[in-house]
Amino acid sequence: MQDYLKPTEIIDWQHPQVLSLARDLAGDRADSTAIAKICFEWVRDEIRHSCDYRLNPVTCRASDVLEFRTGYCFAKSHLLAALLRANGIPAGFCYQRLSINDDGAPYSLHGFNAVYLPEWGWYRVDARGNKLGVNAKFVPPEECLAYQPRLPGECDFPEIFPEPLAVVIEALQAHQTWDGLLKNLPDRVSVLNS
Repeated sequence: MQDYLKPTEIIDWQHPQVLSLARDLAGDRADSTAIAKICFEWVRDEIRHSCDYRLNPVTCRASDVLEFRTGYCFAKSHLLAALLRANGIPAGFCYQRLSINDDGAPYSLHGFNAVYLPEWGWYRVDARGNKLGVNAKFVPPEECLAYQPRLPGECDFPEIFPEPLAVVIEALQAHQTWDGLLKNLPDRVSVLNS
């Protein structure tokens, strides 16, 4: 479980601003489920999805997502994991493969989180941000993710990774603008199946 709690270059939960926000959100709460819910809702509602709002820069590191208040689904999952880990709550990374235009190819990965809650075990949450047709919530044990794979070629990967996939980090760090990344979203199924 320690791998799901540690700080990394990307999940930099020891950064002063990340740590401060994590403490503020937790307040005097002692219940990990209550803390996880408030962290989830804050990232979902306060960090704008880069593509939905057409915002730059492309962020990757948790502290940058917080500073610029924007990020793709992957980056938002990095900040949520950092806030959870800063509060001593294990958090990992999950992925789906989805149709970009909701009609078949091309496809891309979609990133979200899993959080370990003592009373429920691993519980998957998706803080990408709600919009028309997307209503992700935190209501354990019910899973309310932003998307459900339904088309041929789409899939839901069951793995919970302690660190974001390298292909995701590479894509986020290779592009400076939201539309540049949109044209080059990561889609490497083989990375997940190896």
